[in-house]
Amino acid sequence: MYPILLNTIQQLQWDQINNDARKSTLQPLIDFIQQKINSKQEINLNFICTHNSRRSHLSQIWAQVAASHFGIQNIACYSGGTEETALFPKVAETLSDNGFHIFQISEGNNPVYVIKYSENSLPIIGFSKKYDSPFNPVSAFAAIMTCSQADGGCPFIAGAEKRIPITFEDPKISDSTSEQTTVYAERSLQIAAEMFYVFSKITN
Repeated sequence: MYPILLNTIQQLQWDQINNDARKSTLQPLIDFIQQKINSKQEINLNFICTHNSRRSHLSQIWAQVAASHFGIQNIACYSGGTEETALFPKVAETLSDNGFHIFQISEGNNPVYVIKYSENSLPIIGFSKKYDSPFNPVSAFAAIMTCSQADGGCPFIAGAEKRIPITFEDPKISDSTSEQTTVYAERSLQIAAEMFYVFSKITN
């Protein structure tokens, strides 16, 4: 992995998550991944929020990196929304600050980004899409609901093998304030630590 990203990961302290309620929230995702590994099946995770612009992308990207870090094979992480908007530019900026290499490869209202975590890794493609976009898996996946609005407003996810609510506070609350950079950094690192906690519990 890229050196700055490795430095970010080394500071996450995922092994110090002591909130029992949060551990209980994360446990169903651990169980889903472990069951797939035990059954020697591919693992597909689709992280879903309302606009597929902030939390779902952060979750998708950090989950893919955590899986790579712990050597978990045959896993693909996706993201989607209940509606299509755009990946919020501050998310790309925050991930760049965390050590990812990010390239914008298309223009327009919903630009496409290439997100790399190491020189030889398969890039993560970041853009806003509905959760049932043809880009995403259509069956045998876990739908991880990263915001309460999407979780409450979308009671049925077609094709999902399991639905897992793991919600995060929206960093959007800091937009147009002096705290924006700090809040986005905190949310990115919170999501990173929790995804690393999840994958640290997986045994191959």
